[in-house]
Amino acid sequence: MSSPSVAAPRPDLVRGIRRWDFVALIVNITIGAGILGLPAKIYALVGAYSLVAYGAAAALVTLIILCFAEVSSRFSGAGGPYLYAREAFGPLVGFEVGWLLWVSRLASFAALCNLFVDYAAYFWPSMGAGLGRGLLMAALIVTLTLLNLVGVRRASLANNVFTVSKVLLLILFTVVGLFFVDWQAFSFAVVPTYTGFSSAVLLLIFTFSGFDVAAIPAAEIQQPQRNVPFALFTAIATVAVLFLLVQVVCIGTLPDLASAERPLASATQQFLGPIGAAFVAAAAMLTALGTLNALMLTGPRLLFALAEQGQIPAFFGATHPRFRTPYVAILVSAVLKLALAISGTFIYALTLSTIIRLTYFALTCAALPVLRRRHPERPAPFRVWGGVAVAALCVGLCLWLLSNSAAHEARDVAIVAVAGLVLYFVSNRRQASPS
Repeated sequence: MSSPSVAAPRPDLVRGIRRWDFVALIVNITIGAGILGLPAKIYALVGAYSLVAYGAAAALVTLIILCFAEVSSRFSGAGGPYLYAREAFGPLVGFEVGWLLWVSRLASFAALCNLFVDYAAYFWPSMGAGLGRGLLMAALIVTLTLLNLVGVRRASLANNVFTVSKVLLLILFTVVGLFFVDWQAFSFAVVPTYTGFSSAVLLLIFTFSGFDVAAIPAAEIQQPQRNVPFALFTAIATVAVLFLLVQVVCIGTLPDLASAERPLASATQQFLGPIGAAFVAAAAMLTALGTLNALMLTGPRLLFALAEQGQIPAFFGATHPRFRTPYVAILVSAVLKLALAISGTFIYALTLSTIIRLTYFALTCAALPVLRRRHPERPAPFRVWGGVAVAALCVGLCLWLLSNSAAHEARDVAIVAVAGLVLYFVSNRRQASPS
């Protein structure tokens, strides 16, 4: 097994993602469409203590990020959590992490594609169903695929535009909304139950995720050992403050927040009038579009990384001779995303992402002490103080959350994992067979 120091990228990939490009990528992935509906759900659970829940969730995610930052600083190749698990625990465990992570990215993309079309139907009703819906999905996916095929630098720049736009829209919502906040609406007299508060925190932990997949294209990031940790902390701090301000505006401007189906739309209606619904519909489309582009950029790199390590057929690792992008992985992922989005059968698969995410969170955190022990002569460029204790705490948290997973969700993840194992052993048998 190769050491992290030699986990180098392919020479035909371009390091076109700069430090602030990468910060924008993480912010873009993390600020998903969930923020458009989450304030109501959290408020229904814990009331004004939702502000405290945001802080607690951000703190817990920061602990996990500490582990990700140290582990990721040892690597410069593509793959993110897949690469970390492969180096620490062997090819089979690494493959399963990469496989499950890729499947969860397909489902997330398909869900966001449907969300984008739903909000587009606010402006163009004919796009809400039937042929119009399918054509809009196809046009959207084809456009994003072409954008990512012609070069990572162009895709990175487009990601920057999407990120700045969605952040500015949310900032506009908070800045304008803060002038209309009724501060009497913040009551902390009723302390929430343990169950309610823990449920709110756990829900928010996954809302803050996104950092976990952002390091997948590390082979195309400039100075990844230095820029990945910097970007992780900068992005999570930005997102935490923004989410907290959105919650403040929702609590202070919407009396029936707990029962609101579209809290940002309803809150905006309170202080902007009829234009509010259109504003939020446009913001939702922009938010979904930005995240879709980020997923199109990161997800196919998992297939590329699996092929690069010889764990799936080598053609998935092919790079375009002109644009120097992993075009086969991008095209295969795009076709499957379109099929999932149009079929609508992917929705339940999104519930599996929780278990999948917890699994590779735990494995990445567990990799920290393993890599320290295995390579004492090569300290990580970024080193966490008390890293072993932090890693143990994070693994314990992930295992506790996994223990609360529903049996049927765990069963379905197991089915997907077994399907990956079949592909893994078939691919390895073909490589081992004499020509």
